[in-house]
Amino acid sequence: MIVMKQDVLSGALAVLMMLASPAAAQLIPPAGSPAVVPPPPPPPPPPKIEVPKVPQLDASPRRVRPAARPESFGDRVTQCLHEAAAAGLGPNERAAYSRACANQQ
Repeated sequence: MIVMKQDVLSGALAVLMMLASPAAAQLIPPAGSPAVVPPPPPPPPPPKIEVPKVPQLDASPRRVRPAARPESFGDRVTQCLHEAAAAGLGPNERAAYSRACANQQ
């Protein structure tokens, strides 16, 4: 009976030591680690919030103009023919004038 009490006591002591070891590990820091934990870094700044531009009811709408396209050769010939007709030139003179005018521009 005494042997059985010793076995129970030694078993209970072993269980208590196993349960006590994690608690001791929580209280005693391991060697080489700092005693004080540094504070976490500051949080990043919040994102910049931009207010969208609200259209004004009393303002006139902005017109978006398409980019001016370059003048084609046909456009230049037509313009030169109109200039020749306005100057009072005949058909043959208009043809010669429009060729010289369109190639010059």
